[in-house]
Amino acid sequence: MSSRRTAVAVGPLVAASFSAVLILSGTAGAEDGGPASSEGGKVVDEAPAGVKLTTLLPEKISIDNGSKKTAITATVKNTGSKDSGKIRLLVVGFDGLVVKNVEGCSAIPENGLPEGSNSGFACAVDNLAAGKSKSYAVDATYDLSKAGKICLPVQTGDGKKTFWQQGPVPFGTNNPSPDAPATPLLLGTDNKPVSPGGKESPGGKELAETGPVRDLLPLGAAGAALLAAGAAGMWWSSRRVPGRQES
Repeated sequence: MSSRRTAVAVGPLVAASFSAVLILSGTAGAEDGGPASSEGGKVVDEAPAGVKLTTLLPEKISIDNGSKKTAITATVKNTGSKDSGKIRLLVVGFDGLVVKNVEGCSAIPENGLPEGSNSGFACAVDNLAAGKSKSYAVDATYDLSKAGKICLPVQTGDGKKTFWQQGPVPFGTNNPSPDAPATPLLLGTDNKPVSPGGKESPGGKELAETGPVRDLLPLGAAGAALLAAGAAGMWWSSRRVPGRQES
């Protein structure tokens, strides 16, 4: 973008800044359930030969209707034949889904977040060996009176390239149960917002009808472009934090 706003990382946030391409789609949140899925994911920049990076989110999550809390497992995986080298995973929340913490990762400053997002964490991965994966425990809240989305970009360690991006992809339900102890949500489903009394919230219909857009935006010289729910371009600020590795 030619102009910069407070949501764009300005000033000396961190010495190294990096850009991220965000693919349009929906967004997500909730407690783990069932198999993991890469729904809503796309290759962005070409990865090195032999490296194939993807991410996974649970197909089902559950929102506590009292506390609005949920737990999500975000996984980055290298299904290629060669090690990835230094990469990082970003976990970003949109709309009703707010990312509160990601184990072993660093919060992205508020003025380093993309326009339209409300929270985000950067998880540094020194190297992901061929056939290996890393999983991160994500604590989040979900306001069921809104739609909610999550986005998982996988970038080079310096953030100059985005090899893969899942989302923003939605978690939601068309059959809300506000009076039950918990509400189950499905990945890739637009949420039908409801008020605590069980009625559809004002403006809820418009939110519910906002479906995922899966078009890829090109990477610009001044940074990555982001158009999610009318969002503008932004710069990411680099944060290095170790994650934990799983086979």
